[in-house]
Formats: sequence, C-alpha cells, structure tokens
Amino acid sequence: MGSSSATANRLLLSKIATSEGHGENSPYFDGWKAYDRNPFHPTKNPEGVIQMGLAENQLSFDLIEDWIKKNPKASICTPEGVEEFKNVAIFQDYHGFPEFRKAVAMFMSKARGGRVTFDPNRVVMSGGATGANELVMFCLADPGDAFLVPSPYYPAFYRDLGWRTGVQIVPVHCDSSNNFQITKEALAAAYEKAQKNNINVKGLIITNPSNPLGTTLDRDTLESLVEFINQKNIHLVCDEIYAATVFSSPTFTCISEVIQNMNCNPNLIHIVYSLSKDMGLPGLRVGIVYSYNDDVVNIGRKMSSFGLVSSQTQHMLASMLLDEEFVARFLETSSKRLAKRHGVFTKGLEEVGINCLKSNAGLFCWMDLRRLLKDQTYDGEMVLWRVIVNEVGLNVSPGSSFKCVEPGWFRVCFANMDNETVEVALKRIRTFVRQGKKAQDQAVQVKSPKRWKSNLRLSFSSSSTRRFDQESVNVLSPHMMSPHSPLVRAKT
Repeated sequence: MGSSSATANRLLLSKIATSEGHGENSPYFDGWKAYDRNPFHPTKNPEGVIQMGLAENQLSFDLIEDWIKKNPKASICTPEGVEEFKNVAIFQDYHGFPEFRKAVAMFMSKARGGRVTFDPNRVVMSGGATGANELVMFCLADPGDAFLVPSPYYPAFYRDLGWRTGVQIVPVHCDSSNNFQITKEALAAAYEKAQKNNINVKGLIITNPSNPLGTTLDRDTLESLVEFINQKNIHLVCDEIYAATVFSSPTFTCISEVIQNMNCNPNLIHIVYSLSKDMGLPGLRVGIVYSYNDDVVNIGRKMSSFGLVSSQTQHMLASMLLDEEFVARFLETSSKRLAKRHGVFTKGLEEVGINCLKSNAGLFCWMDLRRLLKDQTYDGEMVLWRVIVNEVGLNVSPGSSFKCVEPGWFRVCFANMDNETVEVALKRIRTFVRQGKKAQDQAVQVKSPKRWKSNLRLSFSSSSTRRFDQESVNVLSPHMMSPHSPLVRAKT
C-alpha cells in the first residue's frame, strides 16, 4: 500500500484508532517485540532473548494444576462437571455469579492477611486489570481530566487509563534520594503545576505494592495520601494487583485498613484488583473494581458488560477460591517461592556489583545500572538498553519507559521462568559486566589503574560493532550471539 493510500485509509478511521494513545511506541513494548522475534529456548534457541520484561508469577502453577486434577467437578468440560454446563453457558447478568463475587471478596481478604473484609456486593467485574483501570476512569473522569501518578509507574498506564477515555496522566516525580518514596512536597508540586496549566485533576492513582519498585507503602504514607485527596476532594484509586506477592517484611497495608480508622469521605476511595499477578492467571482476564462509592459500583456494573469475566471462568474460580485450605496453602507457598527466587536473583547480581532497590514484594527488581552508563542521560540509557537486549539477549525494561526521573534504572522480572533459565540469565549478566570491566581496565591509563572501581562504566570500544537507528554505536559483546539477533528501534 502506497503512502497516499495509507493516508487516505487513516482518514477513514476514528481519531482514537489513529492516535498514539495506545502507548506502544515505547522501549517497554519494543523489548517484547525483540523477544517475540527471537525467543530463548534452552535447546532449540539457546542464544535467543530471555523474556525478563513480563511480570508474571509462574512459580506456583503446580499447586493450581494439582487442585484442578483433584476437583474435576469445578470444570464444566469434564464428565464430573458437565451437568452444570447449561446453567453456566446461558446468559448471566452483569453482577456475576454470587459465588464468584463471594469467592473474590474472601480471597482479597486472605491476600491482605485477613485484617480487613470485603463486601461481595461491591465487587465489579472487568476484563483484567487493564479493563478495570479503564472502567474506573470512565466512571470518574471526562476527556481532558487528569490523574496524578507517582513515578516511576507502569508504562501501559497511558493505554489503560487514557487511550479511549481521554484522561491525562500527571507524573508525581519521585527519586532515589529517599528510595522513590512519595512525598507531600512532590504531590503538592504536581497538583499545583497542573492547576496552573488549567488541568482539572480528578484524582490520584497509586500502585501498592509498587510496579516497578517492588516496595509497599507504609501506613503513615497512605494516611497522608488519604488526607491529601480528602482535602482536595479528589479520588484515590489504589491498584493493589500485587497484594499477595509480598514475600518479606514489612507486611502489606492496604487502603481498606487505613480508612477504617480515618475520618475521610469513602466515596473517594476505589480499589483495582485482579488475579493476574497474585495467582499468575493473566490469561483468565479476571479484573475487579471494588469501590466504596455506591454510584461507581452501580455505573461500573453497567459498563462491565463491555468486558465481563467468562461465566466458565467464574464457575471454576469460585470453587477454587472458596477452598480455604487451598488458598491458605497457595498464598504461603507462593510467598516462600518468591522470596527464594528474589534472593537467588539479587545475590547473583551482587556478585558482579549490581545492586537493586531494596524490595519486599512484586515479581521484579528495580535494578540500578547507573554506573554502567557511558553517559548519564536518557540517550545513554537507551544505548545500554539496546546492548542488553540485542547483545546480552535479555529483555529488561528501561526506567525511562516508567517515567523514572533518573537514567540508569531498569526493571527486571524474575518469576516468569524456571530455575535453569534464571541461571542462564545471571550467567549472561555476569559475563557482560566482567568483560565490561576488563575492557575498561585495558582502556584506563596506568596513572589511574583503579578508576573503574569508583565509577564502573562500560567501555563501548571493542571489535564488535552494531548499527542502531542509523547511528554507529560501538558495543561490547559479552558472548557470541546469533548474527540474526533482532534490531530494536527504540523511541525515547
């Protein structure tokens, strides 16, 4: 199709369809494409790209599979459960099965240590957390309105929150000086800047536990956030989809616990939840909106018709999540396995001097590679990221795609692979850093032989070169890669 034909075709489409609001012109998604073109396989493609950009919990699938085998009646596709096929397959209203909403409410409570209870009548279904986030935006804001979001934050928020709704994101800048904690000063500054720019701020969105930091917010911080939104009379949307991924102290404090003992307007408090991260079931598309606002519940339930959870999925998960013995065992085992994997991975990085932000939750680490940047800029970060994806063969996500204010931070996921793949990934990282150190040592003048120790930076001068985005960038190749490894075009 010629350029003129393509232009004419785009004119036939809607503004939403032809806009860039999908947010996929980002290194975050480019890394996924690099993996898709050249996926790692231990025997079929051992030099391929290892997927470390996918925040998925695959460490406890065996427990779920074992439960399914022992409970064939939970499925309508087995001889034991087929008698329920008709009742499940016919039309269901938008409220969802009562058993399913009860099961979700119970699981949400268990995932939060049983310190708070949830009303099944406030559980609103949606197609995954993506649909749940969008549903909340449709309920709370008009096109052009904005939500404050502390950075660094999930790159796909632009798509989830704003592509079809027209809602804007106003970053609240956080940095490493206090381990990226949200401060009242940063929050107030972002709000006031938006006001000066005539942007109508409708609320604040937080992810707790944090993606990409892997940290949890303490009670004092949560209380200060509630006080802020209550004072401004704006909404607080709490994305708590990683609630059950906490694997070490401190324990997770959810927003529902906090508001129990506060004088605040409950109509301003809303929770987004799903089973994608805590149970590792993103393919089942179970998203939940839990709101303390009756109107949001009622309106959201009507809107949920655009993204309901399959009644077959509801039927099976209701049985699973109402099995209290299974839920208790799953949550305990998952936490222990995440803790073990996190320990193995972070210790492996420490062996070559790479540190991560101290974390206690999530399926990833916030990896500090600032010392490896040739230039302390976002361009320098992109150069390093391209090397890691194309030469080292690891799809990690650069901090700039999370709107991090400091170049050199990367999110790396560790729970979506088996132990053997983790070891391959760590081996590649070790080789990369050690060869970088060796090249740096060779380049350093005799009068400053220990320069690399105080400021370890990659030397990009080696015999191996590649062309990125029509620019020649010299890079160090830590191990022999396929000559057909993918070229990623990143847009900063």
